[in-house]
Amino acid sequence: MVTMNTWIERQRALIDFSVANLGRRRGRNLGLFLAYTLLVFLLASVVLYGDALRREARLLLADAPELVVQRLAAGRHDLLPATWLEQVEGLRGVRGAEGRLWGYYFDPAVAANTTLLVPSASLSTSPPAPGQMVIGAALARARGLAVGDVLSLRGYDGKPYAFTLAGVLDADSELVSADLMQVNAADFRAFFGVDPGLYTDLVLRVANPREVRKVAEKVLQRLPGARVIAREEMRRTYEAAFNWRQGVLLTFLSTLMAAFALLAWDKASGLSAEERREIGILKAVGWETGDVLRMKLWEGALVSLCAFLAGYVLAWLHVFYADAPLFTAVLKGWSVLYPHFALAPRVDVAQIATLFFLTVLPFVAATVVPVWRAATLDPDEVMRE
Repeated sequence: MVTMNTWIERQRALIDFSVANLGRRRGRNLGLFLAYTLLVFLLASVVLYGDALRREARLLLADAPELVVQRLAAGRHDLLPATWLEQVEGLRGVRGAEGRLWGYYFDPAVAANTTLLVPSASLSTSPPAPGQMVIGAALARARGLAVGDVLSLRGYDGKPYAFTLAGVLDADSELVSADLMQVNAADFRAFFGVDPGLYTDLVLRVANPREVRKVAEKVLQRLPGARVIAREEMRRTYEAAFNWRQGVLLTFLSTLMAAFALLAWDKASGLSAEERREIGILKAVGWETGDVLRMKLWEGALVSLCAFLAGYVLAWLHVFYADAPLFTAVLKGWSVLYPHFALAPRVDVAQIATLFFLTVLPFVAATVVPVWRAATLDPDEVMRE
């Protein structure tokens, strides 16, 4: 009966022989290792970055209002009257309602659309003082602005409006605040020409999260011309956008996957004459078929595991420490104002297992199949082929 120590010693001897065997074909195996590592690196980078962005969006939307109410006119979003706020405040299940002011402004200095917003009264930070503004970190970088600088913008009436920069928003929220400009309500209404009795939309806080859908139905019954957007719908929209961008990259990388599939197929299609002679010699000197299979299995496993670990570690560093410069423009989606923020690293066992099964197992299996065919033949027959 084979003891555990004997089994371990046999596996160690097979690993030593496999490493030496790989060294004898150093050039071929090094090229295979580098191509394998590149494939794992690119695939893992896309998967890690897309997952981290979706997780960041979920965290940022955790404090978003449960419901947003908008007024539709001719199928388009329009300003709504303050009377709408009075009609929804008394609904059962609503613990708070507030009118919001926000709008878009094209900034010719950076050739990008920005968002002017009046901060919500429910936030811990108060709106800027009259004539002052707080902007996102990405916009501050693009404009080269610092606290105390004066920013001049052209209003709806063509007149210039000067704002003193009172602060820059925290970079931790840059995913959603990259293009943001915060002003107070009076300055916003003057800049866009919005009358005092109008709001851009309403936000509702619902006391019981399980009643969000029911409250939305009540709002639509009371305000037939409204559109109600739930927080879960906003979260799904963010995730759908990131999923689509990730899919575009994965489609592009499918060419590499095809090349890798051809490589695995070439492995499975047969062995070289040198490898066949090597198997025949091993069989002739007394190696069993199982030993030959295990040796070749260790060869494939060593190459694939080392390439997988190297590619995954490089992808981890690329995404979480270098901000994924290869994929930033596609996955973040900003045309000019790219947000800079630190993604929180996280180890996802299911994600690693999926990448492992997609890249390692097919290659190892493709390595073993032709070896099994050759190892089951007589040594003389193998060496004559």
